[in-house]
Amino acid sequence: MDFELSPDQKLLRETVRDFAEREIRPHVLRYDESQEFPRDILRRAGELGLLGILFPEEYGGAGLGYMEYALIVEELSRVDGSVGISVAAHNGLAANHLYLFGSEEQKRKYLVPLAQGEKIGGWSLTEPTAGSDAGGTRTTARRDGDDWILDGSKTFTTHGSVGDVIVVFAVTDRSKGKKGISAFVLEKGQPGFRPGKKENKMGLRASDTAEVVMENCRVSGDQLVGRPGAGFLDAMTILDGGRISIAALALGMARGACDAALHYAHQRKQFGKRIAEFQAIQFMLADMATQIDAAALLVYRAAWLRDQGRPTTRESAMAKLFASEIGVAVADRALQIFGGYGYIKDFPVEKYYRDMKLCTIGEGTSEIQRIVIARELLKQL
Repeated sequence: MDFELSPDQKLLRETVRDFAEREIRPHVLRYDESQEFPRDILRRAGELGLLGILFPEEYGGAGLGYMEYALIVEELSRVDGSVGISVAAHNGLAANHLYLFGSEEQKRKYLVPLAQGEKIGGWSLTEPTAGSDAGGTRTTARRDGDDWILDGSKTFTTHGSVGDVIVVFAVTDRSKGKKGISAFVLEKGQPGFRPGKKENKMGLRASDTAEVVMENCRVSGDQLVGRPGAGFLDAMTILDGGRISIAALALGMARGACDAALHYAHQRKQFGKRIAEFQAIQFMLADMATQIDAAALLVYRAAWLRDQGRPTTRESAMAKLFASEIGVAVADRALQIFGGYGYIKDFPVEKYYRDMKLCTIGEGTSEIQRIVIARELLKQL
């Protein structure tokens, strides 16, 4: 059993860490305050190959695996979770759906510019009345000759208002329940397809989250992704991998919060000495570091298994559940170490505290992860 990263993985981590420190950190507060989508940063990330991590070079990608994907998301999120989640959603959801289930023509048309960073991708599953119950999708797609007509709306779509290519899910046969949901790929500016309300979020504010609306939106038959009726099952496959990236997102932000608290504890003095010398602070730091290492092992295990082509439904859910929940706890402890200064925006832990909570909700709540884990355990009986 080898816990060491390969030389190439270590180099990749250092490269992404340097990019995040140089290109992202100076602008974090400004983007958070303005809720501005960091398009220039995403463009430069694309130039580094960070928007085509999982895809072969023939499709414009970097040809890397899930282990590298997790490391990249972790390092970006250590500095800014908004950039981390944007890179994760673009790679693991939108582009990955086209890679795994799209036709060769769709890969050439849509995946290549996504992987090269020329376009931004979105993946739109959630609806106002279909969150954890994704099978309750109400958006419809009806046949009209060789075309489909889509009607409905989606919510909480990452890149909903800035995305160039968005995969959406719609009911094509209501009588078949979950097996009657299909996926379609839509392009920005397509008649009948538009962004709706951009959400004003508590955290991850520079990451674009918005509604998307389809009103009598006509799409050609070649915009159907995968088999008719296979959309829901395909989405569950995508989420197995996507949950690894959300776990890496939480892991990275937890590292960032812990690092900030550690440095602050060395600098801050009370009662004539550094607060790092107080046992209460040392215990907090020890617990945070231990939780982070435990989360990292779960995240890396799930990523490694995925790279081996092995099932990761349980392992991805465990990584996502644990990393997200300890991430919230670490951010809370980090803010406590900062005291009153942690509650103001001049110091970084205030943002980690706000950003972290999304990880226990997005791509399946903690409660859904527990259901998934228990279901997988009970299959063994």
